[in-house]
Amino acid sequence: MEPRRVASLPKVLLHDHLDGGLRPGTVVDLAAAGGYRGLPEPDAAGLRAWFHQAGADSLEDYLDAFAHTFGVMQTPEAMRRVAYEALEDLARDGVVYAEIRFAPSLHIAGEMTRADAIAAVLAGLAEAEAAFGTPGRVIVDALRQQDDSVEVAKAASEFAGLGVVGLDLAGPEAGFPPATHRQAIEIARAGGLHLTIHAGEGDGVGSIAGALACGAERIGHGVRIIEDTIVQDGRIVGLGPVAREVHERRIPLEICPTSNLDTRMYPSAAEHPIGMLHRAGFAVTINTDNRLMSATSMGQEFALVAEHCGIQVEDLQVITRTAVQAAFCDEDTRLAVATRVG
Repeated sequence: MEPRRVASLPKVLLHDHLDGGLRPGTVVDLAAAGGYRGLPEPDAAGLRAWFHQAGADSLEDYLDAFAHTFGVMQTPEAMRRVAYEALEDLARDGVVYAEIRFAPSLHIAGEMTRADAIAAVLAGLAEAEAAFGTPGRVIVDALRQQDDSVEVAKAASEFAGLGVVGLDLAGPEAGFPPATHRQAIEIARAGGLHLTIHAGEGDGVGSIAGALACGAERIGHGVRIIEDTIVQDGRIVGLGPVAREVHERRIPLEICPTSNLDTRMYPSAAEHPIGMLHRAGFAVTINTDNRLMSATSMGQEFALVAEHCGIQVEDLQVITRTAVQAAFCDEDTRLAVATRVG
């Protein structure tokens, strides 16, 4: 396969964490501006290497690095800059539509409210969209391990139709079932927001079932649905009950291949099941998760699955069209993005 052809394909990104994609130089700048003294390295080059979490011992270890990114994102100016730069970087990578998510509760250690944080991110994305032509929308994260999801959902709902398109439940899966947050989910839905839930990453098929039971329209990661299938000779030949529901309902899976490798979910790219899932007819999408921590981009994700997972250019085009249809945007935006994707 021609690497240049893969790199030139338009890309649609549905799962990208704002505080997992900062430029290392921006981290240094924001730390200096805000008086943050906890950085593990003093300069951009050192930080780039430190933040790269390939080979983390666990998902929890992988997530520890975020303390420093949200640590420097505690003012509206910081949030606005990070959002602008995120969409600029994605547009330069060939992304023609992006949904970027973050947890506003992690950014209220200073004087910001959750609504302030959301408004600042939306402002940065709007400026970048005007400059680079890539629409950027926001998914607001509530954290499963915290008890403020109702407040998060209320804050997110204030911006429904103004750039916020969905609510996500993120954070550790094991021990924190999404059903605990049903009130927040109901508030978000009543406010006009869509719902995606992290599941099938740190925990298995039961986590995906729990997300479906709560009305998830998409599954964040979801790759461990493969554990509810029967595989023979590299092909899926049978489906368990949860996999059958995901397959038949075409529930989109927000799969993040490099992130899965970094957290040691799979020992090698060749053993990642995204290719099998796509060929079996699951609604697969390709995503970055955390561009800084995984030292990745959408171009690199496309190249990875093309080289190791049996994904051809035509498959990448189908996967991208699946992402367009799975996007939480309004129909006018979807039509415009679909035209660019072809």
